[in-house]
Amino acid sequence: MKKQLLFGIVMMCVSLTTYAQKELPSNFFLKTLPNGMQMLVIEDNSVPLVTMEIVVRNGAYTEDSAFNGLSHMYEHMFFKANKALPSQEQFLDRVQELGVVFNGTTGDERVNYFITLSNQKTGEGLEFMSNAIRYPLFLEEEMKKENPVVDGEFQRAESNPVFFLLDDMNRHLWKKNYYRKNAIGLHDVILSCTPEKMRVIQEKYYYPNNSLMAVAGAVNHEEVFALIEKYFGDWKPSGFNPAEKWPVPEMEPLQGVTNYVTLNENAQVPIFMTGYHGPDTRRDVHSTYAADVFSYILGQSNSKLQKELVETGLAFQVGVSYQTCMYTGPIQIFMVPNPAKVTEAWNVLQRNIQEWADPAYYTPEMLETAKRQLSISETYSKETTSEYIHLVTYWWCSADLDYHVNYIENLNKVTPEDISAYVKKYIIGQPHVNGLLLNPAMKDMVDLKSIGFEIKE
Repeated sequence: MKKQLLFGIVMMCVSLTTYAQKELPSNFFLKTLPNGMQMLVIEDNSVPLVTMEIVVRNGAYTEDSAFNGLSHMYEHMFFKANKALPSQEQFLDRVQELGVVFNGTTGDERVNYFITLSNQKTGEGLEFMSNAIRYPLFLEEEMKKENPVVDGEFQRAESNPVFFLLDDMNRHLWKKNYYRKNAIGLHDVILSCTPEKMRVIQEKYYYPNNSLMAVAGAVNHEEVFALIEKYFGDWKPSGFNPAEKWPVPEMEPLQGVTNYVTLNENAQVPIFMTGYHGPDTRRDVHSTYAADVFSYILGQSNSKLQKELVETGLAFQVGVSYQTCMYTGPIQIFMVPNPAKVTEAWNVLQRNIQEWADPAYYTPEMLETAKRQLSISETYSKETTSEYIHLVTYWWCSADLDYHVNYIENLNKVTPEDISAYVKKYIIGQPHVNGLLLNPAMKDMVDLKSIGFEIKE
């Protein structure tokens, strides 16, 4: 379960009406401004701090090849000069005055910006956020400095050879829509970014009716609603739905089985990765819960998968993950085989996969343990409000708040029949992509032909 963006939610362009409270926890309060901006307040008086986060339905899924990586660049420019603080020095001076801790992230389906500060400065913090999101200057001299900074994050990712295995996987999985799942972007696009391209993104997506302002901490929700209205109420809406004006293309269905080899001189051991197109929250939300539960079952040390691969010494590591998305969530299998037993490990993995739809593959106790541990993890995430708010806004983007609020309840409803249906629909016998990471020096150590791989010169 994890990560990206609700792009097609219906806008609630009504005047400050309260969301149905029975659907939310008692400390959650949600309203919508007349300009379409949603406001969420999570009251938590445990410490005298407040975290405020503005989240925008933007990210890689809104990008084509000409803009790939620029949602991330835009995120960086949020923390630069704006109309109220027209230089980087003034911006940072204001950060120091407010005692702000700030950051932002960019994913496939979300861009979020957040600050934490004393709850005594809630109004000043909201004014700070309003100026940053509404009035960025995109100064050319600042962009020239920031382009290599953003690209440097890209280069650091490339220091890990697994990055190239995953990148090749994504190119095969998503094909012409690879850019829609590549939040880190492309080097040349990042390095050549201009203020004009930043304004294109702003004019497409940065509107109140495409955003959520979330505030969490030791605050009173009515007071916060009034402050948000004060600082964001006159933010002009787009007059259109970005999801309709610039629709996200559906992913091209996979055909058959594709095998590829990624060669990298920094690879220390062989690594297998298999990718499938999984469920998403628009078309098969029911299967997203089964995917989470089954992935956890497979990761338990007493699962058949772990016993037959890790305990026997055939593999150093094996796991299955699913990422909940609004647009085609990926299912991935990751295995680090024993270099001396690559073929045997691969064959045992394939045999296990073919057994996954059989409820006898795991015990009722393992199913209940998975549900319980996932529920505990979800509950534990609420312990630190300044971190919990990021999870909530993630679900606002990639599903909706109901998905988050009802997650544990729906998780506990998952049955062996649900898991079997999920596995049959998305994994067994379904088109997929297999990748193998190798150091060039390992080429002659692995019988690639016996497992269906070949190195293409």
